[in-house]
Amino acid sequence: MYDTPRNAHIYTNARIATLATLSGEQSYGLVSGALVIVDGWIDHIGPIQSLPEKYARAPQTDLEGRLITPGLIDCHTHLVYGGSRANEFEMRLEGKSYAEISKAGGGIVSTVAATKAASDEELLLQTHKRLNNLLSEGVSTVEIKSGYGLDVETELRMLRIARRLSEQRPVRIQTTFLGAHAIPKGMSADAYIDDMCIPALRAAHTEGLVDAVDGFCENIGFTTAQISRVFDAAKELGLPVKLHAEQLSDQAGAQLAASYNALSADHLEYISDEGIAAMAKAGVVAGILPGAFYFLGETQKPPIRKLRAARVPMAVATDSNPGSSPMTSILMAMNMAATLFGLTPEECLRGVTVNAAKALGLTDCGTLEIGKRADLAIWDVDHPAELTYRMGDAPLYHRIFEGKIC
Repeated sequence: MYDTPRNAHIYTNARIATLATLSGEQSYGLVSGALVIVDGWIDHIGPIQSLPEKYARAPQTDLEGRLITPGLIDCHTHLVYGGSRANEFEMRLEGKSYAEISKAGGGIVSTVAATKAASDEELLLQTHKRLNNLLSEGVSTVEIKSGYGLDVETELRMLRIARRLSEQRPVRIQTTFLGAHAIPKGMSADAYIDDMCIPALRAAHTEGLVDAVDGFCENIGFTTAQISRVFDAAKELGLPVKLHAEQLSDQAGAQLAASYNALSADHLEYISDEGIAAMAKAGVVAGILPGAFYFLGETQKPPIRKLRAARVPMAVATDSNPGSSPMTSILMAMNMAATLFGLTPEECLRGVTVNAAKALGLTDCGTLEIGKRADLAIWDVDHPAELTYRMGDAPLYHRIFEGKIC
């Protein structure tokens, strides 16, 4: 006779996309049978016939053939911000140039101003609305960046608000310091990096607000030398780094990210062969962000075939932000990654699970395996490919966070 573990629960008659096998052609790691959760962790996966006797008295839920996947992970968002940029969207469609929009007070400076003007509670309320959309699509982990403050206090406010979200909702929040996002008017880039960005990073780290450090390396952003100073400070603080790289031009950001063993380099539309080789050698994840490509009407696509051939892991994310990707649908990001960039449905699902976890430096989620967190999504679909195939449809049956339905 065995004692049934306390707080055990069995989900039976399920199709389980473990994603625990090596990526291969249509390799979802499918298992038919049962999944057992004990105290918020996965304790068993396998055919119902192999269910150990110790679970004999545990409560069961028959999923009637539904699909279980790992809880989805949105590994690149700018979810905390004030205001809207819908007016700029309209101006752009009317033929206004970026310079004209900026002269009219648009661009990132408008979001910075709106974010500074909003109270903490206003920012929290607006962010909750965006977060709710992600949770309704099976997301269990969300990365949120700062970057709309460009001063010490507002950058810290953004990170504090991001941390509060996980206290109020059943979701795991990973915070990223993105002080090197834009250059405030009236300051040089070098002065901003040294006098505001790095001091703000140190202050945020002292408060325990930072899980990783990011930067915008671009011809309209910061140079590799300037980003290196930020990354050196991050390294000194023991923080991992990631980078917005090669979105609009090739600045050798991918090589820079690789030289610091970055978690990820994201966008990558203009990445060179040398950048791909450097990322592959260093194990840097490629963050694929189709929302910005689509919204801005870009034409240069990231070289998916070359990244695939080099075995660079590819994560997929919403890049949710007010200026270039006002999207809060991880499933739509998957569909766009497939239809616009040519990722397979299996690569898209891995992109929001296995590889998204790697892009955040997380090892306890992203696959369904014994000993992993019981962050799951249960779907009313017949095949995992449907999660990428469908448009405007979130076939979520249940979201399970830390073993509990929510």
